Amino acid sequence: MKRVVIIALVAAALGGGWYFTRSSQPAGDPAQAANGRGGFGGFGGFGGQRPPMTVELAPVKRSEIVQNMTVVGNLIGAATVEAVPKVSGRLEAVTVRLGDRVGRGQPLAKIEDFEIREQVKQAQASFEVAVATIRQREADLKLAQTNLDRSKNLYERQLIPKQTYDDTDARYQAALAQLDLARAQHAQAQARLEELRITLSNTVIASPVSGFIGKRALDPGAWVTPSSAFISVVDIGIVRLVANIVEKDLRLVRTGMVADVEVDAFPGEKFKGRVANVAPVLDPATRTAAIEVEIDNAAFRLKPGMYAKVSFTVEHRKDILTVPANAIVDVGGKKGVFLLAEGNVAKFSPVEIGLSDAAKIEVAGLSEGTRVITTGAAALREGDRIVPLGQDGPTDATGGTGRSGRGSRGRSGAGAGGNAGQRGGGAGSL
Repeated sequence: MKRVVIIALVAAALGGGWYFTRSSQPAGDPAQAANGRGGFGGFGGFGGQRPPMTVELAPVKRSEIVQNMTVVGNLIGAATVEAVPKVSGRLEAVTVRLGDRVGRGQPLAKIEDFEIREQVKQAQASFEVAVATIRQREADLKLAQTNLDRSKNLYERQLIPKQTYDDTDARYQAALAQLDLARAQHAQAQARLEELRITLSNTVIASPVSGFIGKRALDPGAWVTPSSAFISVVDIGIVRLVANIVEKDLRLVRTGMVADVEVDAFPGEKFKGRVANVAPVLDPATRTAAIEVEIDNAAFRLKPGMYAKVSFTVEHRKDILTVPANAIVDVGGKKGVFLLAEGNVAKFSPVEIGLSDAAKIEVAGLSEGTRVITTGAAALREGDRIVPLGQDGPTDATGGTGRSGRGSRGRSGAGAGGNAGQRGGGAGSL
């Protein structure tokens, strides 16, 4: 109970001391005027002037800017072709495996060809019959020609009647027609034989391009048809990156531009490429146009499907006025910079901006050598007091810096508390 009474006496003494200090200070007290607080001692006030801000300055200078554009996408091969069979049948052998390097025309698989070989033999026999028939028909024609010549001679000498001569001529015409028929049958047999030979050659599935085996889906014994795509060949001697460019940047991209390509598989390494094709139309849904960047891949290090980032220079300017990138601010929808005006205050100056990179921005409307505010510019407002880095801050009404004034007010508050303790008697001494 005694401890509770003592605590109550201490609280009453402190409260009375604070009230006495606050009420006994005259309205025109210079300390209050210096603090700018309106009589609340060390507890601070509201609505005062913003304190000075420390900023850095940099001059407007001439330099060069290289503007780059970066797009991303996936790599694809120069050609990806499915090696499909041209005839139906059962796979007899598959001679390649996933990842094997193959050349154009190299056999990849074989389809059973027993039946086709028998058909070829039959067609070969028919062809030989047609050849023999032609020889026979030629002999018949030759005999008919001889008989016709003899009959003509006898008829002209009036040794045979006209009917006999006409019969001989008719036999000649028949022999000639038989020879033409035999020749047609020979051509037909030859065409059939060639067709079956082509069918026989189609039982061998060959690589349509040079490259690597990208897929092998079936093994020997499987039944395949002309619609069975079970082996794919990828040509990666050249890889391509297809990317989309937005409408406003499309005018900056031209065929033949050199590009630097980076992939996650080889961090820090750049591969040289070039813009090979630019789409002549935009996708109305996305308002973008596709471009193709070709990269030489003679060492086959780049693989289709890799995620890639490609950068190329779209504009390069020299000897232009620039400012550091952090000097540009947006005030009321206008781009500009803050300048150091008379009295160490910030003054906003609108500018026109052009090219930019990570460190600097091209500007128009400023003179070379003009010092602009960089670090701290984003937090400034027109008329703010500023302190350039490395200089002392401006003094306030009390003759000290803003930081010193705050320290004086803290000490004054402490003194008020001490006076209250003194008036509290024995309780204050606790």
